[in-house]
Amino acid sequence: MRLFKRLLLLALLVLLGYQLWVLAWLLWWKSNPPAETHFMEIRLDELQEKNPQAKLQYQWVPYEKISANLKRAVVAAEDDKFMEHSGFDWEGIEYALKKNQRKGKKVAGGSTITQQLAKNLFLSPSRSYLRKIEEAVITVMIESLWSKRRILEVYLNVVEWGNGVFGAEAGARKQFGQSAAYLSEPQAAHMAVMLPSPRRFEKRFPAYVAEHARSVQERMRYSSIPR
Repeated sequence: MRLFKRLLLLALLVLLGYQLWVLAWLLWWKSNPPAETHFMEIRLDELQEKNPQAKLQYQWVPYEKISANLKRAVVAAEDDKFMEHSGFDWEGIEYALKKNQRKGKKVAGGSTITQQLAKNLFLSPSRSYLRKIEEAVITVMIESLWSKRRILEVYLNVVEWGNGVFGAEAGARKQFGQSAAYLSEPQAAHMAVMLPSPRRFEKRFPAYVAEHARSVQERMRYSSIPR
């Protein structure tokens, strides 16, 4: 029993230490751009298994250097209540659960932009209840420490937009050969619909991407974004 208590105490101390480590990084990233995320580390390791010289395409650009079209398109496609919620879209989660139950498999997700950012910064693509709990904890921390503008700025800069391609700037240059600052509405909508599975959509399903992009383009004008 004494050993069990010591092990439990040690586990709690490790957990507390990890949360403090996360908190420290979030405080630093509140005003400094991330040089790398855990998702980037994972993807780089995968690429270098095939090619030891492989590098990621990633370039940070400030919020004002990203087209408002892309900001609105991403909010419309990924999280249309971004400006209203505090990290969790409970209606969206309930809708996704019901839809998945009807289909008998996961076909919809209820994650917000903040939840996706938490996962990208610190966690892995694997799915487990433990990871979802940690994602929720980090989401609360991000929403408590950062403004909505900062959340969207970091998200657009670190999200994956292709195999080894991270951030709006690298994504725009790969897809359209131009800076993220000058994306048109159709271009922004096209990039936004790739986010659920960018490595898959950049090679397949062009008809689905085009159709979904038209739908997003129609909705993005109603998207509310931070100034």
